[in-house]
Amino acid sequence: MLICDTLIRNARVLDGSGRDAEVLDVAVHEGRIVDVGRSLAASSPMQIDAKGLVLAPGFIDTHTHDDTSVIETPGMLPKLSQGVTTVIVGNCGISAAPVRLGRKLPDPMSLLGKPEYFRYPTFASYVDAIGSVRPAVNVAALVGHTALRNNHMDRLDRAATSAEIDAMRADLQEALDAGALGLSTGLAYASANAASTAEVEALAMMLHAAGAVYTTHMRTETEGVLDAMQEAFAIGRAAGAPVVISHLKCAGIDNWGRSGEVLKALDMARALQAVSCDCYPYAAGSSTLDLKQVDPRVEITITGCAAHPEFTGQSLASIAEAWGVSQLEAARRLQPAGAIYHSIDEGDMRRILAHPATMIGSDGLPYDIHPHPRLWGTFPRVLGRYSREEKLFSLPQAVHRMTGMPAQRFGLVDRGLIRRGLAADLVLFDPETVMDTATFADPIRPAKGISHVWVNGVLSYTTGGATGRRAGHFLPRQKAGSHHSTTPQAEVTPSA
Repeated sequence: MLICDTLIRNARVLDGSGRDAEVLDVAVHEGRIVDVGRSLAASSPMQIDAKGLVLAPGFIDTHTHDDTSVIETPGMLPKLSQGVTTVIVGNCGISAAPVRLGRKLPDPMSLLGKPEYFRYPTFASYVDAIGSVRPAVNVAALVGHTALRNNHMDRLDRAATSAEIDAMRADLQEALDAGALGLSTGLAYASANAASTAEVEALAMMLHAAGAVYTTHMRTETEGVLDAMQEAFAIGRAAGAPVVISHLKCAGIDNWGRSGEVLKALDMARALQAVSCDCYPYAAGSSTLDLKQVDPRVEITITGCAAHPEFTGQSLASIAEAWGVSQLEAARRLQPAGAIYHSIDEGDMRRILAHPATMIGSDGLPYDIHPHPRLWGTFPRVLGRYSREEKLFSLPQAVHRMTGMPAQRFGLVDRGLIRRGLAADLVLFDPETVMDTATFADPIRPAKGISHVWVNGVLSYTTGGATGRRAGHFLPRQKAGSHHSTTPQAEVTPSA
């Protein structure tokens, strides 16, 4: 008889591949799944009867800005309470490492926390910090293009010189050697918008040999979105690297209704190269308060403001009215600040979310005082609202987008599936009740229906809350686009 640490019996196992559920037992020992089958001949001091509940691989949040919060607040309750067991950090061109601050934090690197949180001059030093702190979730990391620029350029409103690119390449190589997943860009931001395509390509050319990925917050997500997509695809082709479009959307009211064009462009590229995207399940985004995005037709909420903390959680329109000024002038007075922009059409978001190339990423901002509810609600919202209630995709496919698909795309080869021998990152949830409870008015609320969460075999969260046991690891890059247990997946038909 098998003796194991944890034995989960009678679970509806969704293994992360997209296949339908099977009622199975799962045995866990020393951080690994040691057996999966019906009525296992096994014994354990911790046995859970999971009848009626779904057991899935731990969710992989493909798009986070948790770079410093995994160290500063290692309990990671906003993610753990959703069933997230792995966060991918370093998105949108901003990362905690490698960073050597020689000036004030440029926008939007301030989204990652205070200047004193940037204390990792090499990527290897960041990896060491993760190992020392042992956060409650696993961490896999991209290298931010803006972070590299900030290390080597005197100002960021211009293209880099060949010497500066060479210096950035040296930093990137050190990071790839230390296990970074790849390179991310945030070309829409002023700190990187002046970078030429050639500058980005010179860095991306290093990715193929490493089996690494290129992810991008594109140059624009508004009227020029198709051109921005073509730039991203061209960089991926030139580099021979898989491309992940970050938080794909049609932003801005004048851009609403264009998701069909955007997804057609995505599909044309997918026929020629490895391309995918991530999406959050909300018709609103969040970032720093950007004067270029102030539009009186768009509801904007302030998520935090050092100069005027009394306005946190209030709308820009109400602040402007109180001051007797335009919204643009009010935004100017509030800076620097964070903001939520209700600038996405629900129909566009639904079409992108339902597309077969779409993974799930929260894009939550952990240091916002009044955060976007996606920080606490993304994954249960996909399971409850968009799968169970609105039937955009089946539950097996919803789970696949959060587990097997991102593990394959990012080369996390021992995660994302429930298979014998793989890491025991697991989430047990009630498919009938799982749902987000965080709202725009009340955003700091844990989800309903998440029963148990194991990280590397350690029970880390239950319906009673976090257990206080932190078992996360740093996950180094293995090989993007491969998985030793991957099977062909049925595609999901995009919603009309």
